[in-house]
Amino acid sequence: MKFGAVAIGSAEGTVLAHSVSLGGRRRLRKGRVLDADDIAALAGAGIETVTVARLEAGDIFENEAARALAAALVPDPDVQHVRLTDPFTGRVNLFGTGPGVAVLDVAAIEAVNRVHPMITVATVPPFQQMADGGMLATIKIISYAVPDIALQQACALARAAIRLAPPVVQTVGLIITEIAGGAGSKGQKAIADRVTAFGLTLDPPLVVPHQETALSRALIDSPSDLTMILTGSATSDVDDVAPAAVRMAGGRVTRFGMPVDPGNLLFIGDLSDHPVIGLPGCARSPALNGADWVLARVICGIDVTDEDIAAMGVGGLLKEIPTRPQPRAGKRQG
Repeated sequence: MKFGAVAIGSAEGTVLAHSVSLGGRRRLRKGRVLDADDIAALAGAGIETVTVARLEAGDIFENEAARALAAALVPDPDVQHVRLTDPFTGRVNLFGTGPGVAVLDVAAIEAVNRVHPMITVATVPPFQQMADGGMLATIKIISYAVPDIALQQACALARAAIRLAPPVVQTVGLIITEIAGGAGSKGQKAIADRVTAFGLTLDPPLVVPHQETALSRALIDSPSDLTMILTGSATSDVDDVAPAAVRMAGGRVTRFGMPVDPGNLLFIGDLSDHPVIGLPGCARSPALNGADWVLARVICGIDVTDEDIAAMGVGGLLKEIPTRPQPRAGKRQG
């Protein structure tokens, strides 16, 4: 592509690089392919030169290029639960077709972005929780055209790299354990709202004493696809009441603790092939915490491994709490 100022007599068929006022309310906007009528209008306005982009052999116009790359990233919109916009000014936006979690092939997207500086893909972070209709990504061809060879290379690397994982869980339950003077059912609405964000409804919560036997029975009796536990006393060890109750019920605890703050005291496991999440106390608040990251993945059928949780530590410092009894930063002296 060649870019620069040309006499209007040589501008027909080129792409206008900067908007031009023709006087009054009439205006030729940038990105317009100039035709004979446009040239006449420019001459009539006394304009002798315009800045344009002239496509060369092997160049692909920005809208065509953006459409092609979008199709490579999302070859099956229905299966990938993604809606693509029509291209405009070299851009195609990608929206989720329901609530869910953004699933990205990060290596593929990074490879696409290395092909040519004018070919760009910007996305939300991996595993970002998405509302219905939320924007997952935008594809932008920065210049007015790109070489076809670069576009073909980018499309080959794209390999269906962007999709939305919708909820696979149908029912979600909550068991609350009680202790004397504890929080009781406080925070139940915040937890229900998290479930509602995925288009689901929290089953009526069950309240039981903070005892291994009572909790294990409640877990066995839970009919939900996913069961969350909110304990009246913080779970401080993998052998504490709630994890022990999961094992007593015949289930497994696959991870206790996570490097996300707030949210350290989370545990995750399963019982009869159904996931179980032990919520940290901070889940009583609607503020973002580590449980949100785990809950979103589990609801959408994405495995959460030890490695996954360990990787959450980078970026896992979500909020400093100045009122902690042992602040992280000491007071200045003097």
